[in-house]
This record gives sequence, C-alpha cells and structure tokens, in this order.
Amino acid sequence: MSASSLRARVRSEMHQEIKEVARRRLAEEGANLSLRAVARDMGIVASALYRYFPSRDALLTALIIDAYDGLGDAAADAEAALPREDLRGRWLATCHAVRSWALAHPAEYGLLYGNPVPGYAAPPDTVAPASKVILLLAAIVAEAPEVPAGPPVPAPVRADLRRLVDEQAGDLSEERLDRALLAWTHLFGQVNFEVFHRLDDMVQARAEYFEHHMTLLADLAGLP
Repeated sequence: MSASSLRARVRSEMHQEIKEVARRRLAEEGANLSLRAVARDMGIVASALYRYFPSRDALLTALIIDAYDGLGDAAADAEAALPREDLRGRWLATCHAVRSWALAHPAEYGLLYGNPVPGYAAPPDTVAPASKVILLLAAIVAEAPEVPAGPPVPAPVRADLRRLVDEQAGDLSEERLDRALLAWTHLFGQVNFEVFHRLDDMVQARAEYFEHHMTLLADLAGLP
C-alpha cells in the first residue's frame, strides 16, 4: 500500500470513529453535540478533531446525511423485496421500514425530526438524502391505477405541487403527489408520536395501530 493510500485509509477510519463516538453522545445527550466532549471520549485533544471536521456543524451534517441515508436505504431495501405488481405491499413495507429504523435508532431519528439544533442550519447537500422516502412513496403512488375522488386541490396548492413535480422531472399529477405528501407527513407524524412517547398511556397496540393507519393511507392513495 502506498503512503497516500495508507493516509486515506487512516483518515477514513478516523472519520468513522469520530462519527461513532458522536452518535453515542447523541444517544446520551441529544443534539447538544460538543466537539470537546467527543474528543474527550476519544482520548485526544479537541484540536485534533478539526483536521477531520472543521466545526461542530460539519460533524452534525455528516451525522445527518448518514442518518438520512440509513433511513432511506432501509425503506428502499424493504420496498425492493416485494413484487413490483404488489403496490400495497410495497407501500406497507416502506412504511414499516421507516418505523422500524426510527425505533431502532431513536437518537439519530431525533436528530432528523426532533427539535431543531440551536444555531445549526442544514446545508443543501442534506436535501437529496432527506428526499429518499417521499420519492419512494411518490413512485409507488405513480403506479396506482387511479386516484380516488376527493375535494379539488386548491389553486395555490396545485401550483406548489406542479413546481415540485417539475423539479423532480417526474410525471405525477398534482392529485397523486398531493396524496403522497399527505401520506408522508402522516407517516412521519405517527412515527414521531411513537418515538417521542406521545402515544404513551394512550395506545398500547402500537404495531396494530400503525398498520391500521398505513392501510388507510394506502386506500387514500388508491393502491389496490
């Protein structure tokens, strides 16, 4: 191995170690992440971390992108395991994968969908990873034979939906994207309530409650 390859390998391994320690910090303290605390856990001086992550925000961004990728990949893998003609099965598999990932990674999920981190603004390179689940849901809805009748989409909302379709170079109608977005917000709203204990002392049959609501959303989306 050449010297440059060895340095690249060491740097990559150091990046991963820093992120793993930072994830443990997230689990213990939430998103109030400190580079000094991460360095202390690693037994190194804080200034050494700046060779890998120039700021707390850079480390947070790396953790956020990793989390979005993990969530999106879990959903995509679950959806891909179903036959293409089974639209409802693909839909439910996607939704269940989101819930399962969130419950297994509550600290990382909280970084994505919990309280905003004070002083942190997510950069544009988080947008594509954050879009994976909604694009997957929209792709399934796009294959539905028809959209059930419902109230007309208001003109200002229709304009927003058309802009979103055009930006993604898709061929969804505004009505189909409207149903996909409604399902997306309900999916993550319900997962949030469970992860952040809003359902405690209210709903005991969590898995059945989730399945029931995701099935209702599949009906709303017109999935056979």
